[in-house]
Amino acid sequence: QVQLVESGGGLVQAGGSLRLSCAASGRTFSSMGWFRQAPGKEREFVAAISWSGSRTKLSTSVAGRFTISRDNAKNTVYLQMNSLKPEDTAVYYCAADRSVLPSTDQNTYDYWGQGTQVTVSS
Repeated sequence: QVQLVESGGGLVQAGGSLRLSCAASGRTFSSMGWFRQAPGKEREFVAAISWSGSRTKLSTSVAGRFTISRDNAKNTVYLQMNSLKPEDTAVYYCAADRSVLPSTDQNTYDYWGQGTQVTVSS
């Protein structure tokens, strides 16, 4: 059974940092990504990474502040979030894709985690 389990969310003040983790089990995935959904808004792409970690994509809204990485030995992907802003408040979802290249399109992802809440106070 495939499972993606996110952790690391919480409440942080603006300007602070959090690191999200997503542990995958059940199979080995190629690309993995992070998406987020704020209240009243559609889910949006945040970051994605290829199997090797050599290719990454970041949304323009988080570029320069967030970093995505992975540890294949642990089958885990990370999202380091720095300089957090109140507009980063959302439920963050981890997703896994069979594609080789990282994708910004959520429709290409086969598996999703349950999500972890990130709240940034001003």
